[in-house]
Order: sequence, then structure tokens, then C-alpha cells
Amino acid sequence: MEYTAEDEILIESKWQDLQRSCEKICKSEEDWNFIKRAYFLAKEAHQGVRRRSGEPYFLHPIAVAKIVVDEIGLGVKSVVAALLHDVVEDTEYTVEDMEHIFGKKIATMVDGLTKMSGVFNADTSRQAEYFRKVLLTLSDDVRVILIKIADRLHNMRTLGAMPHNKQIKITGETLYLFAPLAYRLGLYAIKTEFEDLCMKYRFPKEYEEITRQINETSAAREEYIRKFNAPIIEALDKNGIQYEISGRVKSAYSIWTKMVRKQIPFSEVYDLFAIRIVFQPLTFPSEKTQCWQIYSSITDIYTPKPDRLRDWISMPKANGYEALHSTVMGPDGIWVEVQIRTQRMEDIAERGFAAHWKYKHATISHDEDEFDKWLKMIRTALDSPTENAVDFLDNFKLSLYTSEITVFTPKGEAKKLPYGATAIDFAYEIHNKIGNSAIGAKINHKIMPITTVLNSGDQVEIVTAESAKPKAEWLEQAQTAKAKRAIKSFMKREQEHNYQRGMQMLEEHLAKLNITPNNRVIRKLIAAYESNNKEELYTKIGAGIVTLDNLEKIVKTNSQNKILKFWKLFIKDDEEEGDEESADDKKTTEEADLVVAECCHPLPGDSVVGFKDPITHKIFVHKSTCDELNRLASQHGECIVKEAIQWSQFKTQSSLVTIEIVGIDRMGVLVDLANVVTNDFSINMRQVNIQSHDGIFEGTLSLYVRDAESLNALQERLRRIKGMDSVKRVNNQ
Repeated sequence: MEYTAEDEILIESKWQDLQRSCEKICKSEEDWNFIKRAYFLAKEAHQGVRRRSGEPYFLHPIAVAKIVVDEIGLGVKSVVAALLHDVVEDTEYTVEDMEHIFGKKIATMVDGLTKMSGVFNADTSRQAEYFRKVLLTLSDDVRVILIKIADRLHNMRTLGAMPHNKQIKITGETLYLFAPLAYRLGLYAIKTEFEDLCMKYRFPKEYEEITRQINETSAAREEYIRKFNAPIIEALDKNGIQYEISGRVKSAYSIWTKMVRKQIPFSEVYDLFAIRIVFQPLTFPSEKTQCWQIYSSITDIYTPKPDRLRDWISMPKANGYEALHSTVMGPDGIWVEVQIRTQRMEDIAERGFAAHWKYKHATISHDEDEFDKWLKMIRTALDSPTENAVDFLDNFKLSLYTSEITVFTPKGEAKKLPYGATAIDFAYEIHNKIGNSAIGAKINHKIMPITTVLNSGDQVEIVTAESAKPKAEWLEQAQTAKAKRAIKSFMKREQEHNYQRGMQMLEEHLAKLNITPNNRVIRKLIAAYESNNKEELYTKIGAGIVTLDNLEKIVKTNSQNKILKFWKLFIKDDEEEGDEESADDKKTTEEADLVVAECCHPLPGDSVVGFKDPITHKIFVHKSTCDELNRLASQHGECIVKEAIQWSQFKTQSSLVTIEIVGIDRMGVLVDLANVVTNDFSINMRQVNIQSHDGIFEGTLSLYVRDAESLNALQERLRRIKGMDSVKRVNNQ
């Protein structure tokens, strides 16, 4: 179907808009012709196709190209690749056609942007494989990732046309992978917009309420910023500094996550904004010196908070971010964050990778920086043959650190690790052989367990032994992708060794009993030794977890009924095929099918989402805010349950929840707590743990409650107890 005259007018308008944006990157007639050829080919290829919203599909690649040039700052080749990014996937054109018409580089970029197709292994997520293919392009051209982020950004901006279950899938992917990836690539504005758009579609009421409150308080906030800035402006003008000063409000998502994490109302979020000073540096002294001089001028006016000084100039973040952050006490007793950086640092903060590369090349610097090291780490991970796509995606997510610490080797070499990293991570950061043979660590010259969490500034030496080897529980302690990957790789090799040894041991024992290891015998042993399959059985035998002392008794026992029962657990009914759902399939909210997720412990009345496990087919009920749900949606988005989850079957049950409380200690506070819980709400308490120190009490209450509504009412009543400072629900582990 051809586009209408109105469609053609709209497309032409957007094309003219894109051309105006491209004026800053097109240096020759050849550049313009390159972009125009891509435009006309893509327009012809997508002719007549419409998006779900009804608008011409071709508006999407034009919008992606505009984001690429305006918001990320890429060049001509990236605009061409953005215009063509869906041509190979959705039309008759091939990658070979792209190479013939536009050259090898564009063909490679378009191929990297083309979605996966074909059949995958049953245990591999289609989405995870797709992400892995996209990330493989890091080996050749990081611009492909940036165009993919632009593609996702436009899809998020037009997400309103999608059904709700698709919105959950796409926002889950975005929060789990694309927002952290944008952050790691230095695209702060895009990362913030990703988060805000995810909140808008997942939690529309909360988004509208916070946006309304931000707007209502804007006049008072702007007046305060003027009052705060006045003496700073006077000092900077006096010193002859060329600068811009502005106040930026935190995003709705950032405010909301703080409200949820601390369980406080909007009125108690005090750090709603930050002051940013961006200046043009002089040729002498250095940028770093000038930043500290401005910091000194500000702290002559306002008293700084010592523990909130962040020096990312001396040691930039891994994504290239540089700035000096300080929190100072402003007028009316309000803490205000001040960010100081040069125009170069501002460009890198706003444009991320593109600006980072521009300045790196401009200074002819060939030193490997933190960003280069990260790319090298990702390429190494992509080349790893030991990981399936889902494991890779989880480990890749771990590399997108939002907080970092710096620790030192015994010789004083600095190593950057994520916040919360342990000595295990440090050992594997040095070398896999060191990690695999680690038994402990000297942290600041004191022997400590290898699982000890490190702090920024620690000096660490790893203690090793030849007979040592990684333990399975290390996977829970390790925080870096590199450490987890190395531990899994070792465990896999160990498991394969145990598998071969266990199979050989079983065959030898059965031979002594003159028994042939056929399927009937193996099934009987699997059930007897509580294994899921023969691989697990052999591995347990090889590892010494299972002994074969009672082998003869098990094999010669007539256990036909047990075998039948075992098979009943594992045989799937495949009679129903095709797109039509059977009556049983449609009963997605029956109690027998629903399982309350252990990761977030939702209560009846909580906003929840169902996730149908692709293996067990059980529906796990997660809170809408659950981080694990975002991870699952990013890998198995097709398993998000469309139907609303009904809580009626749970209403006769009580769920265990834990409430964390903090307040000012006084005589009788425990009696007041007990009265509210037992007398006012008739709630059964399982455990009370309260400690008092220095006039402050803190502790937890473990309670059995029926639903979220009664829990919220209880929390609100507890907050009104005299001296109570904080009441919040925590997940039971």
C-alpha cells in the first residue's frame, strides 16, 4: 500500500529536519550524497509499511538517524547506518546488497543492527542471543551499539502504542540492559530518559504524581537556586572566570527510587537538584588546578560536607566521566550538591563515547584508558566458549558498574572494582590462576578471609596455595563478571571431570554385580539418589556426594510404582499444538499454577506481574518493582503473562513480612509497638528484634499479614508512634 499525500508531507518534513541536523557533520558534497542515497533506498524499501501507531514506518529510521547526530554526536556513516538499520531485517535487501551499494563498513554496521532470526537451542533465550550478537560488534565498531541505543530510545518514546505485556518486556530490557549500557557509554541524558520512560509506562500513576509535585515546587526551587548562586557568581566574576552556572532537577525516576528505597514521601527528598558550573579553562594552569580553585572559592562561601567530596578528575570513572562533586551547606540549612567541570568534561558527560573518542584523538593520546580496558574485557567475554547467551548477558550486566572503588596491589598499582567487590574479585582481576588458587588475603597487612568486602583505598595481597581451588559459594560472593566467569569455567571443567569419573565408577560397580547399565537401571538410580538426570547422577558419584555402598540393594529392589511416579513428574503433555489455547492453558490464574516469587515476596494487593517459567510452565508472581523481573523480561520477554493476576485464592493465607524500624529511644516504646500490632491490628508477631544504643533504637518486626493494604495501614500507624523516625518493609530472604 502506497503512502498517502499527508504521509509524504510528514516524511518530507522530518527529512528536511534531519538534513538541518546533518549540516554540522557533512563536510563535502560526497557526504551529502552518501546520506541521500541511504534515505531514498530506505524510503523505497519501507514504502507503504506502517507502525502499530498507524504512522509511516519510515519515520522511525529518520528519527533514529536524528538522535544519532543530535543527541549522541556521531557522523555521516552512523547516519547512513541508522537510516538503513531495518532494511535487511524487514525487506528483500540483503547484507550483500548493502556492501555492494554502500561499501563494507556500512554493510558490517547494518548486519550488526539486524535482529537475530532462525532457530535457537531450547535452553537459550532468543533475546539473549540477539543482545550477544549486537555486542559482538564491539569488536569492530562501537558506533553500532550507539545506533542500537538510539533505536531503543525512539522505540521507548513511542511505546504507548504497544500492548501492556509488550511494554513490560521492553521496559524490563531497557532497565536491565540499555539504561546501564547508556550510562557506561557516558550517555547520561539518554540513560535518564530511558529510566523516566520506563517509569511512565510501568508506573504511570506514580510518574504523574512525582512530575506534578516537581512542577508545583519549581517556583520555590528556582528562587532558592538564585539565592544560593548569587555569592558564587560574584566570586567567579571577580576571578575573571568564563563559566555557565545552572541548577538541574533530579529525574522523576531517581526521586521515585529514593522514595521507594527509603520509604519516604516526596516532601522528605531534600536533594532534588544539583548546581553545575561549567567553565572554559585557561591554557595555564591545568584544568585540574582550576577546578580546585573554583572549589576553594565555593567552600570559602559555604561549608562543605567532608564525606561527600568526589574527585573524578584525578581518577575518572570507567566511562570517561570527569568532574569534581562537593556537597555544601546552603542557606536555610539545606545541603546542596555542586558539580564543577570544564567544557571538555561537560561534552564527555553529555555525549559520552563520541566526545570521549573525539578528545582522545585530538590530543593524539594512545594510552589505554579505563574505557579501552572495559571494551577489551567485553571482547574477551564475547570470545569465551564456556558461556551460553543468558549467562553472558547476566555477566555483561555486572560490567556496567554504577559505583566503583579503587584498591591497590602491594606494589601500589591501582585497580578499579565495583562497589561491594570482595578479595575474590581482586584475585581474579590480577590473574585467573591467582583466583583459582586463592585461600585468603592480606588487606592492609592483616590476614582476612578471601570473601572479605573491600573498601576504596585498601591495599590487598592475595595468599595462595597449590592445592586450593574455587568453591561453589564464591559465585555468590563475587561481584565482577570476570571473577564469576572464571569460577564457572573452573566448575564446569571440574564437573566434566567428575562426570567422566562417576560414569566409569558406576559401570565398574554394576559390572561386578553382572548388571547391564540400561535405561531402566539408570532411571531407578536417578530416583534413588535424588538426581534430576543421569548427568547429575554421574557428577554426584564422581564428586563423592553419592556413594555406591547400597547399589545392589537399590538395583534389585522392585520399585515399579516409584518409577512410574517419577516419570509422571517429567513427562509433558504435548497433545495440544498450534496457536489455539486449550482450556487448561487458559487457566493461568488458578492457584495450582501460581507461585509467589521468593526474590520479592509480593503480598495480595501489591502491584504484580506474572512470569511463566519456560521450563516448568509455572507462573511466578513478582512485584512490579522487582529487579529480578526486569532481568527475566530482558531475556524471556515472551513469557510475561498477559492476563491480570488474581489474588483471591490467597486471601485466606497470611504471609510473613519484615518491617525495619528506627527511632528515638524512650521508656515504653516497646509497649506502644506491641499495642499497635496486636491490639489495634490483631496481627500475629513471629519475632521482634530491637536494640538500643546512644539514645536510638533500631530493629525489625517479623509479622504475618494478609495483604498489602493492611500492611500499609499498619506502617502508617507505626510512623505516628512518638519518636519513630523510619518504618519500611524489607524483603524476607
